[in-house]
Amino acid sequence: MQLQQLRYFTAVADTRHFTRAADREHVAQPSLSQQIRALERELGADLFHRARGHITLTDAGETLLPLARRILADTETARREVQEVARLRRGRLRLGAPPSLCATLVPDVLSAFHTRYPGVELIVNEDGSQDLVRALAAGALDLALVITPLPVQAPALTTTELLREELVVVSAPGTPAPSGRRRIRVEDLRDHPLAMFRRGYDLREFTTAACRAAGFEPAFTVEGGEMDAVLGFARAGLGIAVVPSMVAERSGLRVTRFATPGMHRTVSMAHRGDVSPPRAARELQNMLRTHLAPAPS
Repeated sequence: MQLQQLRYFTAVADTRHFTRAADREHVAQPSLSQQIRALERELGADLFHRARGHITLTDAGETLLPLARRILADTETARREVQEVARLRRGRLRLGAPPSLCATLVPDVLSAFHTRYPGVELIVNEDGSQDLVRALAAGALDLALVITPLPVQAPALTTTELLREELVVVSAPGTPAPSGRRRIRVEDLRDHPLAMFRRGYDLREFTTAACRAAGFEPAFTVEGGEMDAVLGFARAGLGIAVVPSMVAERSGLRVTRFATPGMHRTVSMAHRGDVSPPRAARELQNMLRTHLAPAPS
């Protein structure tokens, strides 16, 4: 079984077309077909149902596809690790992070990283922790910032706590504090409908769980938004929202903190435990720790 054969196989699986797969791989279509036939002979099973103008995976093909993607991803990781120049003058770094961190922590750290390593290509995947965990496991990311504990079982991942971030309530500027006091309790959210994030958003799950632990189901005035949309809803007076303090400080909205012990979330760095992160990812990890380190008194 050759890596080239696996690349050709995944290309056909993606495009459902031998000619388009050959174009994508920059190879003649007969050569691609020949290599896939050779792979099928070696495996002893057909990988595709071939009908005129209609290509679908067989059961054997469905079984091979995720394994082939994993092998190719691992091979790419090994290739880049070996080829990295000692001073990171070139390379690629694939980082995943939730939208709330992409709006606050990530830009500052990536700016510093780019200044130090301008030749490293930066690719950012903005998504919820659950999707980022899947992307890490599939080899599509080198490093991700995720909210822990993880929403799904991920035994193949290694996580390191990075910071414990305070959550606060934001509301329209110029309006009274939602609770009428300087501090709000989780129980007070019962009387204040929320502008809520879309399903799968870490903050939605966190806030809903906190309300249920306090004995009630939160009410939503509007839901389904990303971070910018939810801040806009709060600004327009459509509801209050629970957001990270780093986001709230930049929002221009009225900020109300929770009464002790407050609400917090834990942000961690995650990478695959069975593959050493590339050097660029390790350098970014160090820069994140340095960025978040307390200033000397």
